[in-house]
Amino acid sequence: MTWHIGRRAEEKTVLVTGASAGIGYFVAEQLAAGGATVVLGCRDTTKAELAAQAIRARVPDARLRSVRLDLADLSSMPGTVADLGIESLDAVVLNAGVMTSGPDRRVNTRGHELMFATNHLGHFALVAHLEPVLTATENSRVITVGSFAARSERLELADLQSEHDYRPKRSYGRSKLAQMLFGFELDRRLRARGATTASIVVHPGGALDSLTPSRPPLFVRTTSQRIRGLPTGMVLHGKHAGARAIARAVLDTDINSGELWGPRVFGLRGQAHRETPRAHMTDPGTAAELWSASSALTGLDPFPLPAKEPRLRSARQS
Repeated sequence: MTWHIGRRAEEKTVLVTGASAGIGYFVAEQLAAGGATVVLGCRDTTKAELAAQAIRARVPDARLRSVRLDLADLSSMPGTVADLGIESLDAVVLNAGVMTSGPDRRVNTRGHELMFATNHLGHFALVAHLEPVLTATENSRVITVGSFAARSERLELADLQSEHDYRPKRSYGRSKLAQMLFGFELDRRLRARGATTASIVVHPGGALDSLTPSRPPLFVRTTSQRIRGLPTGMVLHGKHAGARAIARAVLDTDINSGELWGPRVFGLRGQAHRETPRAHMTDPGTAAELWSASSALTGLDPFPLPAKEPRLRSARQS
């Protein structure tokens, strides 16, 4: 049975990172159409305004806000969360990401490799700063957007930032794998705390611009792009379609914390369904080491595990 968003999002507030382009834009559009108040988290405020314009062209009554969010700049994160000016948040969609090309490794101002810094560390820090408002909201959700590319990658814990062996596509895949490991580890921590917040991991499958409908003035698909994309439409889909699994993960109460969702057809296209994650995506040991390293790099620890109570000595020991 096809799942429809309807007006399920009414009275909900959702922050979508990277909402000014691609899949993030369509997640924001679909949630706005469902009645949510959508906060567009974007590094470029001009693009955020264009995204809002495009959404309102299709959803005239859309409730939209924007906040400047630069995931590569950890020092800006407290100000960003303060600018939200909210006391509760129903969901945050950790979608924004960069994929660099070319042979040269790029870093942010702290010297962190750019894809790892933006795709993983920035979201890690954002969740830490959002913890109070997420905790204050009953049944809030953290939606981590992974990638099909993470299936074939393995995390190199001794070289998380590709300092010794940099290959752009592999480093991108590993940064997305790091995100997914984060999402599953966050679920374990939330359950250990007895929290009502859920952590759900989603991936959009194979989503191409050539299969994505135009959203002027943000994005206009040319006739040649559409024609070139026709053959791939048998195995892949557009970014609007890839966004549906993510919007569903925000709203569908039948989706539970710790689950992975993605497209049904070979994990690349079609309706969303629950997937069985690969073992390397959920490995507790790897996730714990990644969390420790991320905490050291950011100086933050989102949703820390509860302290273990000291064991009482028996009368024989006293």
